[in-house]
Amino acid sequence: MFWTNVEEFLGEIGSFVWGPFFLIPLLLGTGIYLTIRLGGIQFIRLWAGLNLGILRRKDKGSEGDISQFQALTTALAATVGTGNIVGVATAIGIGGPGALFWMWVTGVLGMASKYTEAYLGVRYRTTDEAGEKSGGPQVYLQRGIKGPVGKILGLAFAIFAVLACFGIGNMTQGNSIAVNLEHSFSIPTWITGLVLAGATLIVLVGGIKSIGKVTAGFVPIMIIFYVLGALYILIANIGAVPAAFAQIFSEAFTGTSAVGGFAGSAIIIAVQYGVARGIFSNESGMGSAAIAAAAAQTTHPVRQGLVSMTQTFIDTIIVVSCTGLVIITTGVWSQVDESGKQISAAIMTGEAFTHGLPGTWGHWIVTIGLVMFAYSTILGWAYYGERNVERLFGRGAVMPFRVLFSLVVFVGCTVQLGVVWNFSDVMNGLMAFPNLIGLLIMSGMVARETRHYLKHDPKLTASKEEIEAFMADREGWQDWKDGDVLGSSTTLRKHTSERI
Repeated sequence: MFWTNVEEFLGEIGSFVWGPFFLIPLLLGTGIYLTIRLGGIQFIRLWAGLNLGILRRKDKGSEGDISQFQALTTALAATVGTGNIVGVATAIGIGGPGALFWMWVTGVLGMASKYTEAYLGVRYRTTDEAGEKSGGPQVYLQRGIKGPVGKILGLAFAIFAVLACFGIGNMTQGNSIAVNLEHSFSIPTWITGLVLAGATLIVLVGGIKSIGKVTAGFVPIMIIFYVLGALYILIANIGAVPAAFAQIFSEAFTGTSAVGGFAGSAIIIAVQYGVARGIFSNESGMGSAAIAAAAAQTTHPVRQGLVSMTQTFIDTIIVVSCTGLVIITTGVWSQVDESGKQISAAIMTGEAFTHGLPGTWGHWIVTIGLVMFAYSTILGWAYYGERNVERLFGRGAVMPFRVLFSLVVFVGCTVQLGVVWNFSDVMNGLMAFPNLIGLLIMSGMVARETRHYLKHDPKLTASKEEIEAFMADREGWQDWKDGDVLGSSTTLRKHTSERI
């Protein structure tokens, strides 16, 4: 009874945090404001970001721990998770097909938020005692906003991020893997827990370079694998696709009436669940991706900002769209089970793929996809957690955190997590709040510096020397280059060798 009461209490808090009077207007408002201030950067610079991050992948002559492509895949690893499968099903199951439209809106506006937080993550990153880049909201909120306000915002983010990483980035993901493997292949949850905990620890011991290498090879394969399965279904049901789009756009502004066991939905429900699940999926505005961006090898913050921006496009416009369209075109979202109730969101995507693919292929694709997505999320969030642990307790706490984080994966695989899910929702929302306030406060500086850089290098092709020429007189550039603000691993290694 105690845990039931706790779960209900956290659920009520989560409903308020993610409701129409707190985080949703702040997220959408920030996205709209940044889109205007940055001149619609997500529309006019998307290809440049995709070209640099995915095709070119590296920024020659730059400092950092991992390539821009690895920073992108690390952030994708953390965001392309259960939210792309179960989260989309939840949004459509409760909010109707119109919720997918609001997930798209959240994604498009969120690209401006993602650009801004990634820019700041690189602009204010530091170098820790191990010579690794460290940045994110826990750093840029304090460094970029002078006085006690910045310190309070940065500290609040770090605390909420550490708490959230054990929930949404660990136990809930491990539980999803264990439950699905037990259901599909009769693998005991404790075996899954042992294997997953061991595999996680092996990767984490190597730090961000190890995580970057694993995600660079792992994430593209898992996304292509899942998207190809979805495209097969959509092509096979091509006649239903136009009607699905019509339904999505019409019901985004009208809501959905009750059908069988489906709970009636007004427009506010479609908006609420579309935005909440959209943010759960792509994490734009939460500040988490800025932590991965800060480790990237880049010659200018604008470059990594544009690369990181493409993560939201891939997550929401591509992967989320595939899931949502498959659910709608197969009609599974409105079907009921034997008891007359709507099909559970936990199995809705699996049912849709099973309907759309021959034999048991659909069920396997969703199960394997969920396992890959969830495991990659564990790795990405482990890095987010360790950087915030370092902010709170110092570099010496990082290795104990990695061990503890890996052990908690086993716990998540073997226990029921109703309370954890609700707790994670609350912490995710509370993470976003200080970060969004910071983005609004520092938006003027980001917009000014972005305009200056893109005026001289609109296609992101300038060499390090060319960048140096047109940035030489900019305020803060010399500090950024020398490491007084950013920190410099080259400078750190030089000083270390001199001491030796």
